[in-house]
Amino acid sequence: MNQIFLGKYLTLQDFCTCNQTYHKYADKIDPFPKDKDTIRALEQLNNIIIDPIIDYFSMERFKLTYGFCSPDLKRYLNQKDPVTGIKNGRIDPSRDQHMSHEVNSKGNYYCNRLGAACDFLIINFNSDELVDWILNNKLPFDSLYFYGKDRPIHISYGPQNKRDIWTFTPTGQPTKKGISHWLHN
Repeated sequence: MNQIFLGKYLTLQDFCTCNQTYHKYADKIDPFPKDKDTIRALEQLNNIIIDPIIDYFSMERFKLTYGFCSPDLKRYLNQKDPVTGIKNGRIDPSRDQHMSHEVNSKGNYYCNRLGAACDFLIINFNSDELVDWILNNKLPFDSLYFYGKDRPIHISYGPQNKRDIWTFTPTGQPTKKGISHWLHN
């Protein structure tokens, strides 16, 4: 399963095993999706959003920091590190589209927005300039989260194609403050 290419560059393995929490608990986490619609959504995200970005910036400069979130990974992201006491990750599976089309034990989607998402950065390139590039090239994203010019961005592709952009306060609250120059592109 791990050599399934989702687009021209990234494999399912890349998308499911790229984050730090997975590497920390790899022996306890099944990182792969169970629903075939998740695979299709990841393929669409890669073909429509990620491949054009890598085509332009190069695979050498592209760094995927968070891709697909399996239920196992979600469980570990929600826990605190036993040594540091710091939560392993900040996630919002009901909105962020990292769990794609996966369903819980009751048969409900973790995220009703469907689609797929990932977080990435371009090495030696400010993320605010990356957002400019994405907007100028009219990539049909659903949501884009800007965390700061030296941090990865979050981008999703899904059926809504809202082209909605958010940034976050220091406490993690979503806001549109300070990004008005991007909201009309």
